[in-house]
Amino acid sequence: MSVTTDIPATYRGPRKVFARLLSMGAREDRLLIFLISGCVLTFVAQMPKLAREAHLTGQELNMLLGGSLLGIVFIAPLLLYMLALAAHWLARAAGGQGDAYRARLALFWAFLAASPLMLLNGLVAGFIGSGAALNLVGALWLAAFLWFWVSGMIQGYWAKP
Repeated sequence: MSVTTDIPATYRGPRKVFARLLSMGAREDRLLIFLISGCVLTFVAQMPKLAREAHLTGQELNMLLGGSLLGIVFIAPLLLYMLALAAHWLARAAGGQGDAYRARLALFWAFLAASPLMLLNGLVAGFIGSGAALNLVGALWLAAFLWFWVSGMIQGYWAKP
């Protein structure tokens, strides 16, 4: 299946999609594409909010976009790799039987699969601004991301093959 069909399928059954991704074999290039795609979509999601901020405060939009690009597309992947390693160590300490690839796949896929809600969050932040709606959409994104990540970790470290 393609990524565009896997993302909606993840909302219906994250463990099933994760198991299928695992069965495709360990490929670091696929993980890197998942991670960079999620980061680029997150950067795109920030654009409406940054445009609103630039308009309201009189700041230069290009400077805001440049800072966001640096942080999200270049620095965030490094932090996510470190987070995946820490998750692997925690899973192994808790008795999980998996390798670090599974932890990276679980985190990076969860980040990419939750990106539609991140895009919605960016639209709400750009058009409505801060408030209850933005908090609700942000909470939905966080809940979906954690659900996908934990489901992937369980499938990768504790599920029977």
